[in-house]
Amino acid sequence: MGAQQDILINWSPQETRVAIVENGAVQELHVERTLERGLVGNIYLGKVARVLPGMQSAFIDIGLERAAFLHVADVWQRPPEGEPPGRPGQPVVPIERQVFEGQALMVQVIKDPIGTKGARLSTQVSIAGRLLVFLPQDDHVGVSQKIPAAQRDALRNRLQALVGPGGGGFILRTNGEDATDAELADDIAYLRKTWARIREAAVTLPPGSLLHQDLSLLQRVLRDLVGEETQTIRIDSREQFGLLQAFGEEFMPQALSRLALYKGERPIFDLYSIDDEITRALGRRVDLKSGGYLIVDQTEALTTVDVNTGGFVGARNFDETIFKTNLEAAQAIARQLRLRNLGGIVIVDFIDMSRTEHRDAVLAELRKQLARDRVKTMCGGFSQLGLVEMTRKRTRESLAHMLCQPCPSCQGSGQVRTARTVCYDILREILREARQFNPREYRVVASPRVVELFLDEESQHLAGLSDFIGKPISLQSDNAMGPEQYDIVLL
Repeated sequence: MGAQQDILINWSPQETRVAIVENGAVQELHVERTLERGLVGNIYLGKVARVLPGMQSAFIDIGLERAAFLHVADVWQRPPEGEPPGRPGQPVVPIERQVFEGQALMVQVIKDPIGTKGARLSTQVSIAGRLLVFLPQDDHVGVSQKIPAAQRDALRNRLQALVGPGGGGFILRTNGEDATDAELADDIAYLRKTWARIREAAVTLPPGSLLHQDLSLLQRVLRDLVGEETQTIRIDSREQFGLLQAFGEEFMPQALSRLALYKGERPIFDLYSIDDEITRALGRRVDLKSGGYLIVDQTEALTTVDVNTGGFVGARNFDETIFKTNLEAAQAIARQLRLRNLGGIVIVDFIDMSRTEHRDAVLAELRKQLARDRVKTMCGGFSQLGLVEMTRKRTRESLAHMLCQPCPSCQGSGQVRTARTVCYDILREILREARQFNPREYRVVASPRVVELFLDEESQHLAGLSDFIGKPISLQSDNAMGPEQYDIVLL
């Protein structure tokens, strides 16, 4: 019996949140914010507003407040017969010979507008599917360079056979290397259907219209996240339910029977306490049922997971207790990696086990749990130091990067200087200033904790310094200041 999976979708105008629940426990969270979606990948029917031969570029009106920008290097040209497509626009034909004012032109955004700059465009269209990228203007079949060279030829031949004579070029993405023929065929059909819709829109809609937008998270749920084991897909917005049904009817009819509108009184995420799970998934500590716990730390280079026994472990059955804790930790770690969407190198420090069969069993459990992850993972054995190294492909931003920012007080280090350290910094700074300047008085503006310390335990040192430099030193507390911030004002 495989895992029973439910997908819950919480929609609001500002944010879409999707939770994947397996056997009652949240396994994955996906969040998309409306303001952060950007325009990259959008295809518009543009109208050429101005051609600038001197800059070899053109301004294109695509219905946004600022005209977008097309450079000659991004104008697609048909490659010579028999040659694979190179970069768009080689050899370069001057832009004034390729586009003219008033012309309607299909363009795709390759860079979002920033500040006063308009969006940057290309006339070479590429449409991303789940496993493939479709290049309708080419007829080249390729495989991502990130896939090992040894596998590329076999994958290219398989893809070539599936593509058939339907036209258009396809590139296999890295996450498609383990895909079945059926999955690839579905993606090819989806992409060709999407392109047919874009072409149809291009001849019926007026210039300045949006012809295609990369799928929203809602649509990607149906295309990418629904699997054999999915029982239900529940959404709490009537309007979005209707839109999702229409999308499903056209592209994913097999998922439609599982789609349902959630009409419950309680917020949909309360069904499985998902908001509490999100809060826990942003913390360092994860408690295990056995009384043990994990500490998860995300650094620039890698993620470390430390397994601890927690409570007192009796000596009578010491080995068994540690083994049980490690087994439970193996399950929890696989779940946490998915929940937090951690990618890159992961180092796990299990509690030391003396027996080889225990180590093998823990490793087997970890690998079994990782196999359920839709993101590709690779797991090594125990190293000489008893650590397990593994990698998980980076697919999107981790939950913490998406929902949090580094703490303004500690800049993400997790530590700030103590109030006493800051007091001594201030005393040294006043002494330094007294050698250079000759004010009437020194005023120290600092956080309440630092001022409190100066008034209490450090009052003697402050008075001593004031006598030494022959100037009064006054204190001012500022609630807005962080624990390490201070100002010394010369009056």
